[in-house]
Amino acid sequence: MSPHERVRSVLETQLVQRAVILVIVVNAVTIGCETSAYLTARIGGLLHVVDRIALGVFVLELVARLYAYRRSFFAEPWNWFDTLIVTMALIPASGPTSVLRALRILRALRLLSVVPSMRRVVSALLAAVPGMASIIGLLVLMIYIAAVIATKLFGDIAPERFDDLPRSLFTLFQIMTGDDWGNTAQTVMEHKPWAWIFFIVYILMSTFVALNLFIAVVVNAMNDAEPSPAETETQAELRRLKQDLAAVNAKLDQLLTHQNGHQPRPRTPV
Repeated sequence: MSPHERVRSVLETQLVQRAVILVIVVNAVTIGCETSAYLTARIGGLLHVVDRIALGVFVLELVARLYAYRRSFFAEPWNWFDTLIVTMALIPASGPTSVLRALRILRALRLLSVVPSMRRVVSALLAAVPGMASIIGLLVLMIYIAAVIATKLFGDIAPERFDDLPRSLFTLFQIMTGDDWGNTAQTVMEHKPWAWIFFIVYILMSTFVALNLFIAVVVNAMNDAEPSPAETETQAELRRLKQDLAAVNAKLDQLLTHQNGHQPRPRTPV
């Protein structure tokens, strides 16, 4: 087994992966503790040391992965993501780049690339983007039409909410989130009792229908991204067969070396 393969086998062990997850979580907690003036005044030095150690672990782990996977390292998008996060952390957070100090918490996002279940969720969300874009376009169209109608009908009744198109757009977006829509409807209904029809129809269309469409698209994408139990068992069996074949190849190499007194030619990996 070559040095690259040894490093790769070490990196792929559960112990190393869990250790990296633990470092990410501890580092995220320490960065959060630094927002407390009380904790910073008492253990600020310790928090800084833990932050530096965590950054060192991230750099070493990234360099080890680059050494182990070599060119194939750059074929994985998640490796680019980790490289970007770690590189941002290495930029000095002083002077013009002082804003990057607040972005150190982005290191916690490395959990997305380390935890397989999180990776599948993010991949499913990215796969759902085309369908979500269509739904967002439909939602924007509905809000725009409703804003024009509301401005025409309720602009003189509640000018603080429907005086012009931008203000109506913001008010309807606020209503779509369920924030204070009852008071808005009551204010308008004092002058136009039938206005409840507009608000009920708008909330049903913008909130319930659009939200269910979003959920349907995301769930469908996650179902497509989630491997079936049969596929998972097949992948595990294939991985075991590769490990057994590698062990057999190593044993044959030892026998050939013992008999011929020279190193055999390298075998093409399976």
